[in-house]
Amino acid sequence: MFKRKQNKTLKIDTLIGAGTRINGDVEFSGGLHLDGYISGNVSGEPNTESILSVSEHGGIEGSVSVPNVILNGIVKGDIDATLRVEMGEKGRVLGNVRYSAIETAVGAQINGKLIHRASPAPSEAPGPTKGDAAPTGDPPL
Repeated sequence: MFKRKQNKTLKIDTLIGAGTRINGDVEFSGGLHLDGYISGNVSGEPNTESILSVSEHGGIEGSVSVPNVILNGIVKGDIDATLRVEMGEKGRVLGNVRYSAIETAVGAQINGKLIHRASPAPSEAPGPTKGDAAPTGDPPL
């Protein structure tokens, strides 16, 4: 009846394999897929479409600050996603999750607070259009 839609924009630039363990912080841009383990903070390039994908075998012990997060493994720390968090059925978070949009599958676990952030503001406010009169400061008669 309901099928999970596939993320067609998922582009992986970096892969950390299941046999790999990283002790230290990781900074990346683009897409990062994690099958291994990171003991340290993970951050994606801000103000981009950077995406972190953690498989059910992957794990992070540290904070995560990435615009888009797809989690089917475990994160022991806070997640700060400026755009979207997608939790798979085996995804677990032991910490707070800050998000603009979140999707959770049945079975996902979050042991912490869910903190909604306002959607990112547009880069510039629209100016007056040609038909709009500029305010003069004088009250209308």
